[in-house]
Amino acid sequence: MKREDLTHPEFGGNKWRKLNYNLQQARHNHQHTLLTFGGAWSNHIYATAAAGKYFGFKTIGLIRGENTTPLNPTLGFARDCGMQVDYLDRKTYRNKHKPEFIQSLKHRYGDFYLLPEGGSNQLALTGCREIVTDIKQPFDVICCACGTGATLAGIISALQPRQQAIGFSALKGGQFLNREISQFLAPLKNRHSNWHIETAYHFGGYARTSDRLFQFIRFFEQQYHIPLDCVYTAKMFYGLFDLIKTGYFPDGSRIVAIHTGGLQGNAGFAEKISTCKYV
Repeated sequence: MKREDLTHPEFGGNKWRKLNYNLQQARHNHQHTLLTFGGAWSNHIYATAAAGKYFGFKTIGLIRGENTTPLNPTLGFARDCGMQVDYLDRKTYRNKHKPEFIQSLKHRYGDFYLLPEGGSNQLALTGCREIVTDIKQPFDVICCACGTGATLAGIISALQPRQQAIGFSALKGGQFLNREISQFLAPLKNRHSNWHIETAYHFGGYARTSDRLFQFIRFFEQQYHIPLDCVYTAKMFYGLFDLIKTGYFPDGSRIVAIHTGGLQGNAGFAEKISTCKYV
């Protein structure tokens, strides 16, 4: 396991890999404000707020959905870090990629450096490549959880031809990730075919869970003393263990699994995790 979750307690994991070169670019562009998008429990919102405070950026988070009080732990933390938290209804939120909508945000908030939802852009891929280049031991297969696909795309871009990557979709209907990842990789002008998406381990969809998943989380932490998050890494490790058990991998395969962090999101599931017994 590669413990990306240990990079930093507040903006570690793959979120730091995505933020690193974007923050450098913002500084190079003499930008002092970061504006980004996310859901109410977004790891990206949490990490951007923390990194903004740490590196001296003003941060604005546009949250999908309605304003609810009291703030949940993710948004409460973001506001405590100094993030300006505003809300967009779901219809308006779907405009987040449109140039005219971005321009309207600049009229409202002034100039800013735009971080896309999840922090996923080409600079994010540059950061995520380093997940692979940091690994000094030989391996055959590398696995990670997938939301937008940018982390996996960065990993794929750094692989040797004999190495394989597997992305475990945390979303129901994760076949769309094939298109998204191909689009991320297209500017690199290399043909990458040594990867695929596993779509059978989403447990009902994004942020959906079950007693079976909570049991696995409890088992994993008691067995290995490593916490997993409910939305991404638990589903990936569950799927990986299942593939190993069913003989998917050839004997002797050297597998690296990426722990991408996101543990802050477990606050929304804390009671269910603590009361669920593994069997």
